[in-house]
Amino acid sequence: MNTTFKTFLILLLLFWPLFAQPQRIVFTGAHIIPVTGNEIENGYLIIKDGIIIEIGQSGNLKVSEDMEVIDVNGKVIMPGLVDTHSHLGIDWGFDSDSPLHPDIRILDAINPYQDNLNRARAGGITTLNIMPGSGHLLSGQTVYLKPKKVHTVEEMLFCKDILHDICGGIKMANGTNSIREKPFPGTRGKSAALVRDLFYKAMDYKAKLVAAGDDKSKAPDKNIGMDALVEVLNGERTVHFHTHRADDILTVLRLQKEFGFKVVLQHVSEGWKVAKEIAEAGVPCSVILIDSPGGKLETVDLRFETAKILSEAGVDVAFHTDDWITDARLFLRSAALAVRAGLSRKVALEALTINGARMLELDDRIGSLEKGKSADFIILSGDPLSVYTHVEQTWIDGKKEFDRADKEDYKYAVGGFKVYRGYNHIQCFDGGDH
Repeated sequence: MNTTFKTFLILLLLFWPLFAQPQRIVFTGAHIIPVTGNEIENGYLIIKDGIIIEIGQSGNLKVSEDMEVIDVNGKVIMPGLVDTHSHLGIDWGFDSDSPLHPDIRILDAINPYQDNLNRARAGGITTLNIMPGSGHLLSGQTVYLKPKKVHTVEEMLFCKDILHDICGGIKMANGTNSIREKPFPGTRGKSAALVRDLFYKAMDYKAKLVAAGDDKSKAPDKNIGMDALVEVLNGERTVHFHTHRADDILTVLRLQKEFGFKVVLQHVSEGWKVAKEIAEAGVPCSVILIDSPGGKLETVDLRFETAKILSEAGVDVAFHTDDWITDARLFLRSAALAVRAGLSRKVALEALTINGARMLELDDRIGSLEKGKSADFIILSGDPLSVYTHVEQTWIDGKKEFDRADKEDYKYAVGGFKVYRGYNHIQCFDGGDH
């Protein structure tokens, strides 16, 4: 070994501590809300390589040299919020040439640089179900993603292979949104008929695929829209169904029973009227809470008690923003309003996190603070249901994606129209998803 190389090794050993990064990050002193377990006073959370590796009470923590210790005494840590229905990151969601678009993938319309994604990060949202709009009976394929500060949509997705993996659900709607001039239906009855006809065509397409087996010469011509519907029929892709009025909700339940697809009812403004029927069908609901009057006539009977009534009937309940309808920065308020109307605190916090994760079939990876799950969490200034509480930091996959103490992030946390130069989150439009 020559002298130069020896000198290099000695210098490397001397200065390596300056370059080496901590293997683990530990947050100490916080009130921790795991959601799936008991709340922990004066707790700690340890993460490594984007994964939660340990959680417990600070008195039991053993600190080692490979840890970066972050003191969050007096703060609250809870799982990142899961928004099961959003329109962030896109300029527009659908075409108007047909009422049925099973072939459209909204991931092909997502812009990771869209400034309105900052609203999600500022609101503590770490998972989004991005949807095409609801001006159609079937507006296309949704996508499940994490709103990280990245350059490509691929870096945000839960799926690995855009071409071959299922990266989300599929968006359907009924009620007044899709009732328009031709080629759209003009009545609720025709709306249901068009949907039923489409699914019977998909069943026929599936039967031909099964009959062909490995013999591609006998298979039907490739149809990317039908392929997506076959995934629905196979239970591989969940239908997220925009529906408000009680009769429209029951129409969805009839369709679900006829074709056997997995469904999440979205909005359910009048879900409280048919809670028993929803519970008997075993169908989960993602509820929107709007704290000011207005909107469409079919939402006139929306109640703050809806989540409570559904939950007590045995329905799995989550919340969503439908941003731009409800600003993603105010997502915690949905749970607070529901608690004010009688929903238990426990269910309200679950409805922001693990319940939504379960509806997206991601609850083995996100939605609670548990060993082995993604390090997606938020640090709050106080109780999550308090009007005085702010989201101070949002961490996704073990990386800090929002920091209220940062001047640029703070701008997006409190700014208005001039800050968000992109799609106006308070815009109303004909046939819109609200």
